[in-house]
This record gives sequence, C-alpha cells and structure tokens, in this order.
Amino acid sequence: MSASVIVCDGCCCGRVEKGHNKVPINDIVQLWNESELGDNVKLTISGCLGPCSMHNVSLLKTEKEQIWLGKLSEKEHYEALVEWAIEVSQSSDEVELPEVLLPHRFVRNIV
Repeated sequence: MSASVIVCDGCCCGRVEKGHNKVPINDIVQLWNESELGDNVKLTISGCLGPCSMHNVSLLKTEKEQIWLGKLSEKEHYEALVEWAIEVSQSSDEVELPEVLLPHRFVRNIV
C-alpha cells in the first residue's frame, strides 16, 4: 500500500508565538523510526500545507483517500498519526481513523 503522513511545520503550524501548540517533530520522527515505518509509510515534515486557519495541520494519504486534520494540539494526536501509519503498514484493508483524531478531520476546499 502506498501511504504517507504529511505534517505541516510551516508559517503558522507549531508557532507558539502565534498562539499555536508546538508540533513535536522530534517525537514524531523518533516514534516513526522506532516503529520502522520508513519502508511502508512515508513521513514528510512539510512547509505550509494551508489552510492556516486550521493550524497544526496534517494530511494522511492512501491510494483511496486523503484525510485532512487540523487543530492538532496534544501529544496524543501525533501519537495517533503514528498509530494510523502502523495499522496502514500492516493491513491491506481500509484503516479507521483513530477516535482521538475524528473531531479534527475537515474537508479541504481548494479554490
């Protein structure tokens, strides 16, 4: 399965000086490496993904869908991204979004 997790660390995401929670990049990368996901699910720490009004945005991509998440503020949110990636790497079926992330899902309207 071709899947990826893209975590925004751009102009607004993770910027505590703008009132947003820090994006724990080092923790995410460490969990990713410990889970040996590198060959199965790609992790990208990107610049601005937009929309900035959602801040702390991440995008989960599979061959079948794109899942946009915003306003991620807790360490458990980022741990859930890794949990999702582990499940995707071990399954050929569709993987459910972890419950803790459900309230953070949004539809990205590109104009």
